[in-house]
Amino acid sequence: MYNKGLFSDWVPKPVQLLMMVLLLIVVMPLGGVYTGNISFIVGGTGVMQEYFLWANYATTIGMGACMPVVLRMKMRFKVRDKLVMLLVLLGALSYINATTFEPMVIVMTSLVIGFLKMMITIELFLPLMAMLGGRGIFYGVFYTFVLILNQVSAYYAVEVSIQYNFQQFFILAAVLCFVLALLCWVLMHDKYFALKVPLHYIDWLSIILFVSTFMFSAYVFSFGKQQDWLNSKNIINASIAAFVSFALLAIRQMTLKRPYISFHIFTKSNVLNGLFMLLLLGMFLGTTSIQNIYSVGVLGYDQLTNANLNLMMIPGLLLAGIIAVFWFKKERPLKMFIFSGFSAMTAYAIIMYFSMVLEFNYESWYLPMFLKGYGMCSLFISVWYYTLDKLELNEMLAAIGLVLVWRTFLAVGFFSALFSWFQYQFQIVSLGDLAVYMDGMTITPQTVATNMKTIQLNAIISANKKIFGYIIVAGFGVMLYVITHHFGKRTEYLRVIRILNGKSVIARRRERERKKLEEDIKGAAGPAL
Repeated sequence: MYNKGLFSDWVPKPVQLLMMVLLLIVVMPLGGVYTGNISFIVGGTGVMQEYFLWANYATTIGMGACMPVVLRMKMRFKVRDKLVMLLVLLGALSYINATTFEPMVIVMTSLVIGFLKMMITIELFLPLMAMLGGRGIFYGVFYTFVLILNQVSAYYAVEVSIQYNFQQFFILAAVLCFVLALLCWVLMHDKYFALKVPLHYIDWLSIILFVSTFMFSAYVFSFGKQQDWLNSKNIINASIAAFVSFALLAIRQMTLKRPYISFHIFTKSNVLNGLFMLLLLGMFLGTTSIQNIYSVGVLGYDQLTNANLNLMMIPGLLLAGIIAVFWFKKERPLKMFIFSGFSAMTAYAIIMYFSMVLEFNYESWYLPMFLKGYGMCSLFISVWYYTLDKLELNEMLAAIGLVLVWRTFLAVGFFSALFSWFQYQFQIVSLGDLAVYMDGMTITPQTVATNMKTIQLNAIISANKKIFGYIIVAGFGVMLYVITHHFGKRTEYLRVIRILNGKSVIARRRERERKKLEEDIKGAAGPAL
């Protein structure tokens, strides 16, 4: 009656593994927009790029909104029916994005795509984790695979957009979804995962409040610079709406017997410290906007060359994944692994600080991008593992949506917006400082255009160097914080005492089985990028 697998018994194991890999390759990078081809969408639709940055954030928000209910969805429907329907819907939404010219349609479809794709990925993570071993080893392998897949898909999104147009990549994604839906219908079984549970316990009003909170916040981060932040009524109103939505969401949870999200885990030390480190990781990842300003605006790279820079991170991603697998297999403490990740990110910022010149060589990108790839992958693995460690299953499921949105949207979006504002302000200051050299003796009417361009580029470089300088100072502070943090070792002996003074053999066995299920669910939630 029940089947915890995905495929029919007659399907060979290699075919099952191949099918899961194909599903991951198609579904994991799927989104309403692709960061690599946003400029092509802007050119093709004639709409401001801020709408598509908003749509990019919306995909992550949709995934976070789905996380608290994903287990109930998994147990409610038969796996074949659910995956086929979800893939058909994702294909239809991708086709809508390929054919529409209305930016708000793309924003809304991006939100729904994030919600739907989370239900598919959770089905794939659990059996893959069983194959790969523990949660730490699974993170090491899976995060590396997903991060590399994201870089490769972003590159090909640009290449397809250049050779054809931006619509073709969406159509290609839609076709792949329809083909996979057909294969799932043939190969998957039509049984339930476990006892069927009802959906009427899901509080849809809480989901709406959750989405509105972060969609208004995403609007502020996306349009803040374009509308001059608090000088815009739209930004002020959106900020108030986000605050009110979050307040109503928090109040609503206090009145529910089965709350949609829980704030209890945010009183735990490892969660608070993990969220702080994820925020600091967002600071380093937010430098992508500054890097793009330098590579495209100063060095004059085209979009394909700029996308190729991200492929240089792949060796660093691979190294971090390999080290993570051996690190967790040996069960070593996380402190030095996390320290190595922040050290690599700080080294990346130092190299970029000294590399901000007009004559920067393309081959010089290899080392900083290698360090950035290693730092990003190692911190995604280790900090997420530490944040969700020692949490009960019910606690974790009730708050994982907030943690996911914090990691992937709020931290990165906040620092990207902050760096964008500082870059503009520092650029104005730099232009004022350089204006002292602009007189009739140094700039003649015949050379004014050339010199003005040089002055503008030097002002951009100066602003970028200031931002990277502050990031370097913050990076050394982060490294000091990590090296002095206890990472839970102070209370380790208490856990040992509780185990030694524990229950009977049967109770311990039940406890082990319960913890194994918790580890599976927590591990499945982790790689949701």
